[in-house]
Amino acid sequence: MKKTRVLIVEDEKMLADMYATKFSMEEFEVERAFDGSDGLAKAKTFKPDIILLDIIMPKIDGFGVLKQLRADASFKDTLIVLLTNLGQEDDVKKGKDLGANDYFVKANHTPADVVEKIRQLIGVAPHTHQ
Repeated sequence: MKKTRVLIVEDEKMLADMYATKFSMEEFEVERAFDGSDGLAKAKTFKPDIILLDIIMPKIDGFGVLKQLRADASFKDTLIVLLTNLGQEDDVKKGKDLGANDYFVKANHTPADVVEKIRQLIGVAPHTHQ
C-alpha cells in the first residue's frame, strides 16, 4: 500500500526532526525542508499529499510559499496545513484566505496531536503497531 507523503517545511531543525520522527513512526513517508524556497523545490520533486508549513522562515515565509503552491494547479488538491506560533486571528484568517486547509498553533499541539489531526483531515485510520 502506498504511504501518504508528508512534507514538513520548518526552519527549526529540532522541531522538524520531531515531527518527521512522529510521522515516520505512524507509517507516513516524510521529507523535510528548512526554509521557504527549499520547501517549494521539495514540494515539486517529492509531490506530497500533505504539506505542514511553518510561517516564520528564512527566504520565503509560509504565506509566500502557500500563495505560490496554490497558484500552481498541480497543488490544488494538496492538503496544506499551517503549523506556526502565530495564533492571532488575522494570521489564521490570512492563512485560510490564501488556501490553507487548516491552521495549528504549535504551542497548543504536540506532534502526536498534529499526526492525529492530519489523520482526521485525510480520513486515515491510525496505524496499529504489531
